[in-house]
Amino acid sequence: MSTIPAVICLDLGGSFVKLGVMDAQQQLTILDQQKIPAHSWSDFTALIVRMIDQHQAHFCTDSPLAISTAGIVAPDTGEIFASNIPAFHQRNLSQSLGDSLQRNVIVHNDADCFTFAEALAGVGKGHKVVFGAILGSGVGGGLVADGRIITGQNGLTGEWGHGPITLTEVEIAGETLRLPRQTCPCGQKGCLDSYGGARGLENLHRTLHQLNASSIDIITGWQQQEAQSVRTIQVWLQLVSQPLAYTINITGASLVAVGGGLASVTPLINALNEQVQRYVLRSTQHPLVVPGVFAHHGGMMGAALLAQQR
Repeated sequence: MSTIPAVICLDLGGSFVKLGVMDAQQQLTILDQQKIPAHSWSDFTALIVRMIDQHQAHFCTDSPLAISTAGIVAPDTGEIFASNIPAFHQRNLSQSLGDSLQRNVIVHNDADCFTFAEALAGVGKGHKVVFGAILGSGVGGGLVADGRIITGQNGLTGEWGHGPITLTEVEIAGETLRLPRQTCPCGQKGCLDSYGGARGLENLHRTLHQLNASSIDIITGWQQQEAQSVRTIQVWLQLVSQPLAYTINITGASLVAVGGGLASVTPLINALNEQVQRYVLRSTQHPLVVPGVFAHHGGMMGAALLAQQR
């Protein structure tokens, strides 16, 4: 029998808690999913205890708990800053849950966990520097170098979706299109997050055409050569590819693993890779921007790998 205990995995998002287990052979099994009690610490704790108790046959009493969470994890205090999940906002989740569960608990940001999983066991395996680009409802990122998550000031690294960097004009087929700088929920104006993720793509379509459409419908229209959707995706590719190329130049990443819902649209990520290759200082023959293999459960996988390393 392996001396490495199974790792209990949790993925904490704004809507759901997902529970899984990773065995000594690094096989991840999803066990449960529940709606998160986002506003009550006692209800949140009770749910976690209940979920673990219901599936205790899958792990040991000394199995650690590895958590991938939305929000920022302060490296000095362990506090979580997740304003959309008040239940544990500004709380040391590792310590508080560890006391409740009597288990070793580690907590990391979900984008960092995804990038770590891809760098160690996914599409980035064998690469020295891997950047993780999250294109979900919003835009996020993480950075792994030499098999180690790079955690910067206040737990922030790889946040390429925020800061006033969005282009205010693009050229499509010789035509110049001007775009307004949108106000971002982070408080700044001009963040890529306003146009870059799935909600941003919808916002961009509305800005360009004064039409409401879901990201799924826009991408479907693009694939079917519908004119307005094609225009929206052309603009989106310019808006997203230039900051991503800039990020590659700064970090020295030899591979960008894409996670989030948009990562499942392979033709879109292939088109993004082609655009990025035009803007990086040194293009390559192999793809730079590729969908991650852990696009759906990369956070849990990465958190569990971190726990096994420890």
